[in-house]
Amino acid sequence: MTNTPINQKESPLSTPPSSSQPTSKRLLSIDALRGFDMLLIAGAGAFLVLLKGKTGIPAIDWIAGQFYHPAWNGFSFYDFIFPLFLFIAGVSLTFSLNKGRNLGMSKPTLYKKTFSRMLVLILLGILYKNSPVPIFEPSQIRYGSVLGRIGIATFVTTLVYLNFDFYKRLGIAMAILVLYYAALFLIPVPGYGAGDLSIEGNLVGWFDRTFMPGILKQEIYDELGLLTQIPALCLTIFGTLAGEILTKAWLDTKKIKQLAIAGVISLTLGLIWDLHFPINKHLWSSSFILLTSGMAFLTLLLFYVVIDVWKIRKWAFFFQVIGLNSLTIYFAFSFINFRFTSEKLFAGLYAPLPEEWHPVFQAFGALLLVWVFLYILYRLKIFVKV
Repeated sequence: MTNTPINQKESPLSTPPSSSQPTSKRLLSIDALRGFDMLLIAGAGAFLVLLKGKTGIPAIDWIAGQFYHPAWNGFSFYDFIFPLFLFIAGVSLTFSLNKGRNLGMSKPTLYKKTFSRMLVLILLGILYKNSPVPIFEPSQIRYGSVLGRIGIATFVTTLVYLNFDFYKRLGIAMAILVLYYAALFLIPVPGYGAGDLSIEGNLVGWFDRTFMPGILKQEIYDELGLLTQIPALCLTIFGTLAGEILTKAWLDTKKIKQLAIAGVISLTLGLIWDLHFPINKHLWSSSFILLTSGMAFLTLLLFYVVIDVWKIRKWAFFFQVIGLNSLTIYFAFSFINFRFTSEKLFAGLYAPLPEEWHPVFQAFGALLLVWVFLYILYRLKIFVKV
């Protein structure tokens, strides 16, 4: 990436993508960060949870405790995993759309590509959540899914990115979060009234029960339902802001400064907003979106500095192998029993150890098999994309 000084009169971050000749060059830090995030989904989190109470080390027990979702309000590191992926999707989308425009693709063509991708991800999400899908009993299908949420967020964000500059996108995302906040506090829910943020009485749950077809994960609401899609897509819009910073022909020091400022401001606003609109992953509250966006900016900054600025890259290969095939491993966990294979291959090695440790080593073996599987695909240059 070229580090070219910018004109001192240029307003930082205000130049629209179309006039700043953004780069589409892939950054290793983005693939590594995606791989780090997917690793937590693909077994690392479960492995850490199994360590709780076994080592006698308080720090490990605390880390293990971070891989549980709070019952309602509150926050743990586990809540950050999916928002981080939505944010990374926005960062990657910036590079992808820039590449498309550099190749001469028109806006309608790019719209069609991301729309088709959205439909495929929605269908794959339904398959993942319901396999085997009860096709002839649509009322028994859960339609909310991680993949569907990513597909919808990236399509809407494509429309926003290709038509609005940096500050307008920021304004759109903030307006969405404010309107969502107002809706939950001002729109009355039948039987509960307005401003009820309890599990039973909130607007999100009522909206899911009233308008969402099929089954709801939590029965009275679905954390991947209809209404929460609106604030969730702001994470992907914020990701395009980070992506635009990284594509600018700026000195690395300026990129670092801008990412740091964005992260600190977002995180601070999220904590302040929490005083009235609690941080809540189930509701995807506005404070939750800003908190996780701030954390995502800062996490991306860390990976970018270490990998692409300081060029300390050898360690990143482990995560890159996962990040380049994130969809593959997400689906593989639904159809391949890595733990069963781990037990078959490695149980003889850990059999002499205390029985309480057997699940730990079984999970570690499964994690190892996941990486080897992805490494084989990497060496064969097989990368599954949608």
